Amino acid sequence: MPLADLLRSFPATFLTAFSLLLLSVTAETRAEKLSFNRDIRPILSEHCYACHGPDAETRYGELRLDDREDAVRDRDGYHVIDAGNADDSELIARVSSDDPDIVMPPADHAEALSPDQIATLKRWINEGASYEVHWSFAPLQDVSTPEVEGVENPIDAFIAARLQNEDYEFSPEADPRVLVRRLSFDLTGLPPSLEDVQTFVDNPSEEAYRALLQKYLSSPHYGERMAIYWLDLVRYADTLGFHGDQERSVSPYRDYVIRAFNENKPFDEFTIEQLAGDLLAEPTLESRVASTYNRLNRASGEGGVQPKEYLAKYAADRVRTLGTVWLGTTVGCAECHDHKFDPYTIKDFYSFAAFFADIKEQGIVSGARYIEQLPVPTPEQDRKKQDLTTRIAAAEKNYQAVSPELQASFDEWRGQTKDAQPQWTPLVPEQATSAGGATLTIGNEGEVLASGKSPDKDTYRVVLPLNQNSAQPVRAIQIEVLPDPSLPNNGPGRAGNGNLVLQTVKASVAGKPVTWTKATATHAQDGFPADNLLKGNRGWALLPETGRRQALTLIPQQPIDPQSDELVLELVQNHGSSHCLGKFRVLATTDDLTDGLAFPEVSIVELLANQSEEKSAQLLEYYRKHTPLLTKERNELAQLKRELEALEKSILTTLAVTATEPREMRVLPRGNWMDDSGEVVTPSVPEFLPAIESRGDRADRLDLARWLVAAENPLVARTFVNRVWMLFFGQGLSRSVDDLGAQGEMPSHPELLDWLSVEFVRSGWDVKQLVEMIVSSQTYRQSSAVSPELRQQDPYNRLYARQSRWRLDAEMVRDNALSVSDLLVDSVAGPSVKPYQPAGYWAQLNFPKRDYQHSSGANQYRRGLYTHWQRTFLHPSLLAFDAPPREECTARRERSNTPLQALVLLNDPTYVEAARALSENILQHGGETFESRLDWAWERVLARKPTELETSTLQTQLEKTRRYYEQHPEEAAQVVKVGLSPVSKELPATEVASWMTVTRTLLNLHETISRY
Repeated sequence: MPLADLLRSFPATFLTAFSLLLLSVTAETRAEKLSFNRDIRPILSEHCYACHGPDAETRYGELRLDDREDAVRDRDGYHVIDAGNADDSELIARVSSDDPDIVMPPADHAEALSPDQIATLKRWINEGASYEVHWSFAPLQDVSTPEVEGVENPIDAFIAARLQNEDYEFSPEADPRVLVRRLSFDLTGLPPSLEDVQTFVDNPSEEAYRALLQKYLSSPHYGERMAIYWLDLVRYADTLGFHGDQERSVSPYRDYVIRAFNENKPFDEFTIEQLAGDLLAEPTLESRVASTYNRLNRASGEGGVQPKEYLAKYAADRVRTLGTVWLGTTVGCAECHDHKFDPYTIKDFYSFAAFFADIKEQGIVSGARYIEQLPVPTPEQDRKKQDLTTRIAAAEKNYQAVSPELQASFDEWRGQTKDAQPQWTPLVPEQATSAGGATLTIGNEGEVLASGKSPDKDTYRVVLPLNQNSAQPVRAIQIEVLPDPSLPNNGPGRAGNGNLVLQTVKASVAGKPVTWTKATATHAQDGFPADNLLKGNRGWALLPETGRRQALTLIPQQPIDPQSDELVLELVQNHGSSHCLGKFRVLATTDDLTDGLAFPEVSIVELLANQSEEKSAQLLEYYRKHTPLLTKERNELAQLKRELEALEKSILTTLAVTATEPREMRVLPRGNWMDDSGEVVTPSVPEFLPAIESRGDRADRLDLARWLVAAENPLVARTFVNRVWMLFFGQGLSRSVDDLGAQGEMPSHPELLDWLSVEFVRSGWDVKQLVEMIVSSQTYRQSSAVSPELRQQDPYNRLYARQSRWRLDAEMVRDNALSVSDLLVDSVAGPSVKPYQPAGYWAQLNFPKRDYQHSSGANQYRRGLYTHWQRTFLHPSLLAFDAPPREECTARRERSNTPLQALVLLNDPTYVEAARALSENILQHGGETFESRLDWAWERVLARKPTELETSTLQTQLEKTRRYYEQHPEEAAQVVKVGLSPVSKELPATEVASWMTVTRTLLNLHETISRY
């Protein structure tokens, strides 16, 4: 079946009742033939498709109303739809019936059709009941620009033609001050400078507007503004999202997005790099960072989760996000069954998931660092790393050089040191006790044997006399664990297998603690090395070498004075299951074991006893590490390596994406991850969309990305263009920016959407050109003021006879306050930062418990885009202004209007501090009179002068507050100290605090936080 015919069998968009009124009023009043997509499909989708649509499992009466062939076929003498004859169509009889047993849709399923809707269906059937390809699935085609007298911009031509048909016209152009403020917020997310405002007000010409437009498009803040929206779509966050919601490092991806918009990376390349940057023939660091997109899903580090379940969650999340971000449709509805309204099947859903089955990952993450970390150095860090690497190579060469002097010294050492051993002296305990109730018996040679009660956990306290007659300090302690026939499996531990786990060895001399700097052992169990004792975790254990003597050597940071009375050891054993010491003794030595040449490590002693050519090389390498002959070379090399290590630790990382052998992907009936009865699927795309071209036997993410941005795929361009339009008008041409399918809204100007989409693809997916085209239009530059008539006839501005107005996004509300108060640090890119936050807000975060530490210095005043995004506990200020937690893809932020927002603007330390900084600036730069100061402040915050009423109101407010603070100077001193920025020492605190009442009012105005 041809693709066009196949597409005609599927559903389309749903119009709200009000949109139907706007677009058609009633079908009976139309002179032209009805359009299935515009007039009919919305009615059927809203009322009928749930039971008579694509989903076979919930279909009733073997009837598909989304498929013309099925809808019009003969059913033993009657037709549900009798094309050309509405009166004989069962559909009309059912929707018009008063009989509750016959009427469709049933009362308990959906609302009955209105008389206008029934009339529309009748007219459509009488006109032949033609079906159309769903508008969003139809191929993109060139659309002719309407010819409208006096209109040059193609966008304006489409809008003006519709306005003329509806007997409307464009609103006047916005006031220059409003227009420059609008353009600045829309393109940079920041308010305009006073210079920009005044320059444009003095010369509001077309050339001046174009210059301003180019300035903002070229600003590094343009990329930040565009990134705010993109990060919502891809659900960017700094934390895992599930359970403990631990932190993870992904900020280099955010920097990539900002850079991509600033450099105007073509959108097709932008798409390919994110979905499959790691699969490119020659992946760059940039493309690998871009592929972090595949890691932005929520993940869990909870040890009790089922890995298989969470792998299924991750796969489903990626498919939902892919569908929303690029296809603009609710593919996620097909996770459990065939889509009820759109032509996506459950098999399509899991076939999409199969594209991502090659991503190497685990169902349970570990400590939020569950995947290889990809270092992402800055250019400066990269240059420094290369320089250090070169210098290290040169220093290594010097260090490895063999001189006659070095060779002779080495040969002499090798001959003399074969039998060198430290001299150990047993320390016979004066006392040995068990906190767990075991019996500790001290033998004549100082050995201690445990018997009797065998507790799960225990701490031994051993008091040891020191040799007060010795002049030599004790430089090392050895705990020798010994086998004994009285112990399980011959010991030396008390566990059933003879093992032991020693967590910590605490030591004190004359009440002062001893710090160990090194711990070595003759043998250590895998995962239980001796140096665990220095870290205080897990401990030292012996398996499989039980039943024989082993020794643990501890070297103190400072030698122990033998003149001290006694050495007290506490042997902590908390592993459980009786993994305690069974028999041991303590020895001491005055030999300097840090002298690796005089007293080599055990492994080196073994090499000295049995030398060969290969072992000779190992011995020489050991000798290099300790000989005084190479002190200079060794120190230089060590210093360079320390610098390199410090540099590498300072480099930001992101979650790397590594492709591996794809895991099996099955259809999960009803989305049940435990049900393996579904068929195995491989990567493929829905049959009703253009076919995918595969480079190999199995399509992969790179093939998928290229399929998305292929010229034949109509969805991606329409979806992106519709959303860019929303950024500059507050709504898309189709308001359903997250769903261009059957339940979405048909575009108010479908021809304009297609024309823009074709131009976007034709331009080489040039995002800045698209943006420039939109904001250059007369449609964009209109005033947002609305007449009573227009408000009544077109309340949602679907005709675009005016601009729209809306509250700024959460990040921009804060950025604006910081900017007008001169606190904003506008550096671009970098790791996330933490603004002030109420104490205790993170109290419920666990695994681990976390205390919020707000950023200091410049980081406190960075743009909201860089705020640490804690999914389960989003920053309260962002939350109050409707920022999404980004647990899922968000295509459109809702905008609420609540008292809580006013409280945030009045009380959040960020806004209080901004008000104080703005007050200080007013007093320092606003002149000497109240009027001049208020004018300066109003220009600064709102790009205009205050009205007489605004002036008198705020003057009264200032005078009242000034009297209060003059009587309560301690309160004035307290309020001006809010925040980290320095408080002016030249200005009286009472005057600054008094003006803060004015500036807090200014920052709280609806006009201040709105874009007009």
